[in-house]
Amino acid sequence: MPAATALHQKSIAAHARSLRKGEYSCVELTRHFLARIESTAAAELNAFITVTADLALEQAHEADRRIKAATGNGNGGGDDSLLTGIPLVHKDLFCTRGVLTSCGSKILQNFISPYDATVVSRLKRCGAVMLAKSNMDEFAMGSSNETSYYGPARNPWDTATVPGGSSGGSAAAVAARLASVATGTDTGGSIRQPAALCGLTGIKPSYGRVSRHGMIAFASSLDQGGVLSRCAEDAAIVLHAISGFDPRDATSLQDEVPPYADPALLDAPIAGKTIGLPSEFFGDGVDDEVAARVEEAVAQLRALGAKTTPVELPLSAAGIPCYYVIAPAEASSNLARFDGVRYGHRAAEYDDLTDLYAKTRAEGFGAEVKRRIMIGAYVLSSGYYDAYYLKAQKLRRMIADDFARAFEKCDLIAGPTTPATAFALGEKNDDPVAMYLNDIFTNAVNLAGLPGMSIPAGFDRRGLPVGLHLIGRYLDEATLLNVAHRYQQETDWHLQTPPGWE
Repeated sequence: MPAATALHQKSIAAHARSLRKGEYSCVELTRHFLARIESTAAAELNAFITVTADLALEQAHEADRRIKAATGNGNGGGDDSLLTGIPLVHKDLFCTRGVLTSCGSKILQNFISPYDATVVSRLKRCGAVMLAKSNMDEFAMGSSNETSYYGPARNPWDTATVPGGSSGGSAAAVAARLASVATGTDTGGSIRQPAALCGLTGIKPSYGRVSRHGMIAFASSLDQGGVLSRCAEDAAIVLHAISGFDPRDATSLQDEVPPYADPALLDAPIAGKTIGLPSEFFGDGVDDEVAARVEEAVAQLRALGAKTTPVELPLSAAGIPCYYVIAPAEASSNLARFDGVRYGHRAAEYDDLTDLYAKTRAEGFGAEVKRRIMIGAYVLSSGYYDAYYLKAQKLRRMIADDFARAFEKCDLIAGPTTPATAFALGEKNDDPVAMYLNDIFTNAVNLAGLPGMSIPAGFDRRGLPVGLHLIGRYLDEATLLNVAHRYQQETDWHLQTPPGWE
C-alpha cells in the first residue's frame, strides 16, 4: 500500500486503477478520508453537516466485494465502475434515505429523508461511497455559505475567507482533500463560484441534463445539479454517471448523454475552436489580478490552437435584477410547503393553524430566506406581477437570445468566474446587493439554461485562487470538458493544494 498521505491527492481514475490492482482496498481508502474529516483542522472548516462514517464503511465493504467479483471474472465494467469505492460527499439538499437532509436550515433540522435523490441513487448504483453531507447556504440562498443554520463553512486557502456559496461545504471539502469529489447545485452560480474561490473544477450542466428529483427546490426553472472536483477528467466521470433521463422529473431531457469521460473526447485537440471574449466580462468591477490571470489562461488556450474573437452580451449585467425577481418568486412558491404540519420544525406554542404557520416559518427560516420569500411574494402579487415578474421573464428571453447570437461566432465563451477572489467572512453580510454581485458573471447562464464551468487559473498576490469561466452551447458540456482538460494537461493550477492540507 502506498504512503497514506498520497491517497487524498489521487484522481478518480488513478484510484480506480489502484483499487483494481489491489494496491489498497475501498475500506482503507474510506478510512483514510474519514481520518482526515475527523481531524481538528477539518472541524475548523465546518464543511459538513452530517458525517456518515458507519454508512461509508458499509458501502466501502460492498465496493470491495464488487471489485473482487468484477476482477475475478475479468469484467471491469464500464465507465461508471470507475466510481466504485470512490469517497464523495453530497450537498445537503440532495435527499439521502435514512440520513438527515437539512438544506442548511433549522426548519429541516430533524428531516430524515425516506428516499434517495436520483443523483444519489445513480452514484450509489455505481458503487460510490458517501462520506458526509456538506454544509451549504440555507436552501441554497447565498454566495458565501454564511446563511447556513449550522454556521459558515470556511475556505481552506484562508480560513478567514468564505468558500463561496451556496455549495461552499462541498467546495471546502474537495479543496482540503477531505473527499475525492462532491455534488453541488447551481441556481445562479452556486457550483462555479465556490469552485473559483476554492481553486476547483466545477461544472453546471445544461438545464434538464441532470434530474432534479429529490433535489430540494429553490428556483425550479434555474436549479441544476452538478459536480465539484479537482480536475475536468474527474468531473466528466461523475457527470456522466448522474446525467440522463428520469421520468420522475418533468424537466428531465431524453437526449442521449455523450460519453463525457471518453479519452477520445477529453483528449481531442482544441485547435480550431473559437472562444468568444465578451467585453462586458472584462470591464470595470473586475479585480486587476483576476483579469490578468484570466487573460493568461486565454493565452494558454491560444497556444493550444484555439482562436479568440470578441463577442457581445449587452444584457449580461441585467442578469442580476432579472435573476433576483425570478428566483425569489419561485422560492416563495417552493418554500410554501414548509409549514410545520407535514415534516420539519414545528413551533412549540401557537393559537391556531394560521399562527402555527407564521411562528413555524418565523422560527425555522433565516434572514436571507425570509428576505427572498417576501420579495418573491411581492413580485407575484396582484398589481405587481406585470410590472416585475412578467418583465423579468421577457428579459430572460432577451438574455438567452444574446447568448444565441454570440454563439453564432464562437464555440464557447470565456471570462472570469467571479469579479474578485474570496472575501473575508462577514465582509458583505450587511449589504445584500454587494453579495448578489458576486454572481454577476454566472447567473445569466442559468437564466439561459446553458452549461457553465469554472476551472483554476492561478492565484492573486494573497495566494487565493482565481477561476476561469467557460460557457457552452446548450447541451454541449463535452466541449467545455474537452477545453478544460486540455488546459489542465498544460497547467498545474488544479493540482495545487491549500497549505497544510497536502
